[in-house]
Amino acid sequence: MGQYTNMIDLLELQKQFVLAHLREGDVAVDFTMGNGNDTLFLSRTVGESGKVYAFDIQPLALESTAKRLSENGAPENYTLILASHSRVKEFVTEPIRAGMFNLGYLPGSAKKEVTTLRETTMPAVEGALELLASGGVLLIAVYPGHEEGTLEGEMLDAYFRTLDRKKICVTRIQIINSPTSPFFFVIEKK
Repeated sequence: MGQYTNMIDLLELQKQFVLAHLREGDVAVDFTMGNGNDTLFLSRTVGESGKVYAFDIQPLALESTAKRLSENGAPENYTLILASHSRVKEFVTEPIRAGMFNLGYLPGSAKKEVTTLRETTMPAVEGALELLASGGVLLIAVYPGHEEGTLEGEMLDAYFRTLDRKKICVTRIQIINSPTSPFFFVIEKK
């Protein structure tokens, strides 16, 4: 987790939530490819008979993800898409069982000004919810250490509060005495 020395490893916890829902043969989406860590995790989890779609707007993210998948012997079950995650419904037509978002900027990139933005994050989340199968899960990691990250978190929190509890359960996991630490939402569809 970099500079964060938390008692709880939030990234590990995210994977546990996904593993509770995702099985071999399922369809999953990595909405923010980055360096491909989540893409690799999803690819291995759904196996040869599953499918993973991964989105990013930066060619560097596609390159490093393709390299990570190849070097780690991932099943050839993935489609890497150089496009905004807000366009998910143009590329993914089947119901998805899991989706992962890591908002913010590409880890390790010098281009820290290239971040996810509220105007594309919101349609991406709405598209993900529409595609989410019954019994599926979305994980959305928010990084409030920069202004856009703080605003994205506030926007999503407000939006999730409006969803029907009988259809969708939204949980927020956050270290409350470390306000700039990353936190995440777990969205489960009944």
